[in-house]
Amino acid sequence: MAAAAEVSPRTVAMYFPSKQDIALSRFTAAADSLTADIRARGAGQRVTDVLARWLHDDHKRTDPDTKRLALRMFAANPELNALRTARMAPAIDAGATAVAEETGLTADSPGPRMAAVAAAAMQIEISDLMPGAERDAAVETLVTFLEAGIGTLGQARGARR
Repeated sequence: MAAAAEVSPRTVAMYFPSKQDIALSRFTAAADSLTADIRARGAGQRVTDVLARWLHDDHKRTDPDTKRLALRMFAANPELNALRTARMAPAIDAGATAVAEETGLTADSPGPRMAAVAAAAMQIEISDLMPGAERDAAVETLVTFLEAGIGTLGQARGARR
């Protein structure tokens, strides 16, 4: 691998402490990008709008052949798939904070965390879809589902006052 990248094995080891880090590097970069977008959302901008825009743009950043290889890799390696989910932790934290701000709840309360975890799980599922009508429909379903759930959280908070 180092030879294919025209760098020394030591250089690869400096940037990627483990084989899993190499395998997950693209996914980790994508998760970091999503986290940054959520944290940088504008005043009044809903987290679902940020997520939908990010998902619609995500497929433009990925080569289809690379995506097919990644899908095969994750299908063949359940441990990598689990690590992929774990790499979503910062995005989940940012999402929970955003949902809490939208609903007036705290970021560590169950509702915003559940919404953020659900969004992360759906994002992973959608990231496995190739670009096209099915993926576009899945993004719309994700947004509809999350908006309904987040709306319910806000209503539940209002009812408890």
